[in-house]
Amino acid sequence: MRSLVGLITVVAAASLYLYSLSLYLPAGPRKRSVRSAETGHVSKEQQQQPGDSLEEEEPSRLKFPSDLEELRELAELLQFYKTEHTGYVLLLFCSAYLYKQSFAIPGSSFLNILAGAIFGPYQGLLLACALTTVGSTMCFLLSQVFGKHYIVNLFPDKVSTLQRKVEENQDCLFFFLLFLRFFPMTPNWFLNMSAPIVNIPITFFFCSVFIGLLPYNFICVQTGVMLSEVSSLDDLFSWERLLQLLAIACMALLPGALIRRFSQKRLKLGIQSQNGLDKKVQ
Repeated sequence: MRSLVGLITVVAAASLYLYSLSLYLPAGPRKRSVRSAETGHVSKEQQQQPGDSLEEEEPSRLKFPSDLEELRELAELLQFYKTEHTGYVLLLFCSAYLYKQSFAIPGSSFLNILAGAIFGPYQGLLLACALTTVGSTMCFLLSQVFGKHYIVNLFPDKVSTLQRKVEENQDCLFFFLLFLRFFPMTPNWFLNMSAPIVNIPITFFFCSVFIGLLPYNFICVQTGVMLSEVSSLDDLFSWERLLQLLAIACMALLPGALIRRFSQKRLKLGIQSQNGLDKKVQ
């Protein structure tokens, strides 16, 4: 009971901090729009008739984009915030990312794409990898302090299976952890929470997250960079963009291919056979 109260206290404090931080969001740029004084709709003809139209300024707002036009507006707004309020944007982004990662909340792909759109390919990738690693480690520590009993009770079979695999691969545990990140036999959020329960050293865990999720972060960040620069569907399906996507895919798949080749020789992984029993691959 004490561990549950402690976890709730940590979640509440982090939520209050993030909410308080969002309250101080600086005002964004104001965009001009021309509205008809009678209908409220905008058209080229109305823009050419100053007597029938009313020019207004509307504040730009942060919202999830539903098409390419909104995506471009979001990218421009974020670039404005980055230029005018660099420190605040960095603090808010890092805080939101660590909050999501620490409490195993889905949405890392969108935040990684956002990192590419705001900070560019190199800074965005470095930031995404660092925040993913630190946030996952915080989830590891929260589970170690507060969540062991609850995780074992909620997922007894999964914890038991992971424990057995970790014991079978003790001689090459780090490469086994990399394999789990490249080819997730179990979700990343569950691996983050169950790692301290199955006695995975925190140093191995930290390094395996940084290296193992690098291809995933790379793809998401590069996608964000590309989408923020796209102005039409023709740009998205141009030969230049397609070649960029091909290069990104090849670079992301290479580490996984190397780990998979190593796993066939060294790691002990269970493969489901036709009779339902596990076979060992040495």
